[in-house]
Amino acid sequence: MLLKIYPENPNPKAIAQVAEVLRKGGLVIYPTDTVYGLGCDITNHKAIEAVCQLRKMNCNKANLSFICYDLSHISDYIKPIDNTVFRVLKKALPGPFTFIFNASGLVPKLISSNKKTVGIRIPDNNIPREIVKALGNPILTTSIKDDDDILEYSTDPELIYEKYQDLVDIVIDGGYGDNIASTVVDCTSGGFETVREGKGDLQEFL
Repeated sequence: MLLKIYPENPNPKAIAQVAEVLRKGGLVIYPTDTVYGLGCDITNHKAIEAVCQLRKMNCNKANLSFICYDLSHISDYIKPIDNTVFRVLKKALPGPFTFIFNASGLVPKLISSNKKTVGIRIPDNNIPREIVKALGNPILTTSIKDDDDILEYSTDPELIYEKYQDLVDIVIDGGYGDNIASTVVDCTSGGFETVREGKGDLQEFL
């Protein structure tokens, strides 16, 4: 199903419909403030395995991230962080960053794998955040890669739907996506180490 949702004012009924599909173990493609993402409910192991299979990743080795609604939501899934890190997060989020933290015991083993770390996103896009809020759990997120090396990420939701309609339950049309992924920042040792340059510039918030 291709489902139109407007990011400025997401329709609560449409959001509830997506949350229900995720609750039942479905896979959903949705817009973020960077590239379109593929995700599922992080509490559903079969759905996580299905995402990994679709992206041809090994669940135990993949660097998987998930989307939280806000900062208080993050604190459930990561080990305590110091005030300096928290202050930067407060300024940078919601935004185009994936922050890597030491995972708490609440993170499913499939996601934290052998590394005991987890990537967290709070995108500056109301659609995925409202889905998380309605679902009551974070959603796993991995970017939709394009087979074309020149256009690395698909930006047109209708073309994404053409490609994935038989592989996922819902593709959300939230308008054209970006083709630059999030900036990935490792915070596991208490500082900020940029491991992938992307859309966000962390220097603005340090």
